[in-house]
This record gives sequence, C-alpha cells and structure tokens, in this order.
Amino acid sequence: MVKLAVILAAGSGVRINDGSDEKPKGFLEIDNETLIERSIDFLLKHKIEKIIIGTGYLSHFYERLKEKYPNVMTQKNDFYDKTSSFYTLHNMKDIINEDFLLLESDLIYEERAITHLQRSKKKDIILASGRTNSQDEVFIETDTNMMLVNMSKKKDDLKKIDGELVGISKISFQTFQNVCALYTEDDIITRKTDYEIVFAKSSQIYPITIERIDDLVWTEIDNQHHLHRAINLILPKLKNKECVPSTPCSSDLEHFLRD
Repeated sequence: MVKLAVILAAGSGVRINDGSDEKPKGFLEIDNETLIERSIDFLLKHKIEKIIIGTGYLSHFYERLKEKYPNVMTQKNDFYDKTSSFYTLHNMKDIINEDFLLLESDLIYEERAITHLQRSKKKDIILASGRTNSQDEVFIETDTNMMLVNMSKKKDDLKKIDGELVGISKISFQTFQNVCALYTEDDIITRKTDYEIVFAKSSQIYPITIERIDDLVWTEIDNQHHLHRAINLILPKLKNKECVPSTPCSSDLEHFLRD
C-alpha cells in the first residue's frame, strides 16, 4: 500500500454553460462535488498520506485546496501551455521520493479503482477498463502476460486491443526514476509527450503490468460531450454501484474484442 498520490492537473480547462465560468478541469462539479475533491477524499480514505498536485493553468484554484487539505502540496508547471502531461510529472521528480498512485485530474470514477491498486502487491500497474465508447479512448495493447506493449488513440497503431486507459496508475519510485532518466528537460518540452506514451515506449525496458476491471464505471471530462455523458450516463451508474457489492477484477479477454 502506497502513501503518496500524484495528480496531473496542469492542462487548460473547459468552459461550461455560457463560457463565463472558466476553471481547471478538476474543478468541474458533478453532483455538487468537484472532481479533484472527490479524488482527494477517495485517496485519503484509502491511506494516502500526501498528495502532490502538478498544476499549471489557473493554478490558484489548486493553491486554495491546501487550506482545506493539509495533506496536499502543489508543484507548478510554468510551461503548461507549451508542454504535455509528462513534463508536469517530470517537473515533480525532485519531490517524489517513494512509490505513488498517479491520477489525472479530470476523472470521475468508482472508488474501487483506488481500492484495487492499494490492495495489489504489484509495484507498477496501469489500470484499464473494458470498452467505454467514450469517443476519446486511449487503447492498450498487452502481451500474453498482460504486460504493457503499447498505447494509442488510434486502433490501427495496435496489433490488438486489451483495454482502455483509465488514467489511474501505481508507479514505483525506481521505475519513475528510470523513466525520467531517459529524457532531458529539453526533450520533453520539444516532443510535448503525454505521460502514458512515455510509459508505453519505456515498457520494454521497465515493464508495467496492465490490470483491467472490465465493468469499472468512469469517464474523463475533457469537453462538453464528456460532461453531458458524465452527468447523464456515468453518475447514475456510479450511484447504482454504490448500492451493490463490488465486482472483482477480471482477466478474461473474451468479451473485449477488437472491432
């Protein structure tokens, strides 16, 4: 069980309603709760003692969280408008000194995503789900042992599809150090590479397990379509799930076939 969580929250926000209420994606509210506070509450409930948020766009929103949550600290990516998520993560390399959970800030998801990773004895895990049809999927290819081979938004880039990236992972300190050492700061800025692509490219050297929860309910919220989907489809499912026992993680690939 890890004690540290890292949340990637530097990216630009979305506009809701008439566009007058601009905020970071993590501060979108679903069912009267912001996405970021929902995640923080889950993390604290599951024995996380420190949370580092990689900020950028409208970073002052996240600074205020430190008044409410003494466990939270922030690290700003001053180049958030010209870099991608791996730079935000790499920018925290001097303050991350242990194994950690890694989350994206714009997610709404079942609590068991955190429970599953905290209970797993494996040190490097990327959590996957079954098919979501969200229209913005990152597809995952694995080998026969469910080790990461590749990830892409383009199905044709992969030989087969074994799941979809959720945006919640567990990364060991050693793997994090090793992966960061593969890239200079100039490389990261120039390539503008997302963290998941970096882990995919380095997985042949530093293996990462894919663990899939076929029926995990979750969604990213990156635009108005995602927001409507979260409110009208995902939230009712989450509320229904709260009333029934959790379903165990499945390794059966039979029901997840490529189109």
